[in-house]
Amino acid sequence: MFATLRSAGSIFLPILAFFFLSLTSIRAQSDSTSTEVASDTSTVETATSEGGISDEAVIAEGESLFNANCRVCHAVDQKLVGPALGGIYDRRDMDWIKLFIKNSQAVIASGDAYAVALYEEYNQTVMPSFNFSDSEIESIVAYIRVEADKEPEVAAADGGQPLNPQAAQEPSTFLTVIVVGLVIVLILILVVLFLIINFLTKFLRKREDLDDSDKELIDQRFKLGELVKKPAFVGIVAFVFGVFALKTVIDGLYQVGIQQGYAPTQPIAFSHKLHAGQYEIDCNYCHTGVRKSKSANIPSANICMNCHGQIKTESPEIQKIYAAIENDRPIEWVRVHNLPDLAYFNHAQHVAVGGQECQTCHGEIQEMEVVAQYSPLTMGWCINCHQETNVNTKGNAYYDNLVELHAQHSKAPLKVEDIGGLECAKCHY
Repeated sequence: MFATLRSAGSIFLPILAFFFLSLTSIRAQSDSTSTEVASDTSTVETATSEGGISDEAVIAEGESLFNANCRVCHAVDQKLVGPALGGIYDRRDMDWIKLFIKNSQAVIASGDAYAVALYEEYNQTVMPSFNFSDSEIESIVAYIRVEADKEPEVAAADGGQPLNPQAAQEPSTFLTVIVVGLVIVLILILVVLFLIINFLTKFLRKREDLDDSDKELIDQRFKLGELVKKPAFVGIVAFVFGVFALKTVIDGLYQVGIQQGYAPTQPIAFSHKLHAGQYEIDCNYCHTGVRKSKSANIPSANICMNCHGQIKTESPEIQKIYAAIENDRPIEWVRVHNLPDLAYFNHAQHVAVGGQECQTCHGEIQEMEVVAQYSPLTMGWCINCHQETNVNTKGNAYYDNLVELHAQHSKAPLKVEDIGGLECAKCHY
């Protein structure tokens, strides 16, 4: 009986250990997926104080113009390089706004009290003139009104954050409680088994009717020295060591050419956290080719001078920009993201057509003091993205026929791989 119990315990304990490891794996997988929160977006229609613009497309145009030209110095709800623009349509009429945007220097020179006051308040910083049409300025004002009228919860949803961050944590917390409870139960079972075996061992030792085999089983002791000397143990250890060594070598080979985490020192200490984060300068303002070219383009010195011709002019880092301009030499920025020559990647295709955000590949760039390569940029990483990313076909007649053909044999959304995203010649030509 005792031998049977001990044999059952030796089988039951590994099962418990396997169950515990399975729970840990499930817990880790749940943590990685529970943070994915889907958000629904809604279109907002509004009107300017002049002209009654309520077309969603016009507001979208205003957003694009604002992000590309205005966001570098202005925000809707807070002061940056220039004043907050929320409510400008109430403070000034549309004719004044149009004149100021097209030629702020002329308005200031005319002696306009409001324009002169702004000029003095912001250290006599002159806003550049913009060659916008009246309709484009009206669309920008329409977009500003939309942003200013948004409720805080709506703004949070547009920013990609859950309206209730706590709600995203509730499933994870609940699962944590379950896992902790089960772990406690497993530990209690192990303790009970140990106590039962210990009690039975003491009880059986007092009996006198045991044969020699039972006594030998009761009195046996675990001897580590003998176990280590056994060929089977040595073979298992050698096998495990060999497997781990082989895995380390293979992992090392897979990392050849991958620069994930690479963060070189640049010739000028430029902070994306300050410019893209604190001041919310749109990436497209500096990287001008991202929506219309294969390459995003490294910003030239004249783009820096749009602001730093009058801002922080005495900074040692800004002086390096002046020196580059005076010597007619480009700033030798160190490239961070590198693809092999055999791979083709087009920024405009992914950003303008695919609608991908910069953070998808580059990480939370607005939080980086020094830019580092966020993604591995491997072929497997690209393929995985093409297999998981839905094609945004809304409002694009180019995809109508493809969507119709896809719907005939699949109910799943149209993904990049369904439109040739995994063809070799797409990236290797």
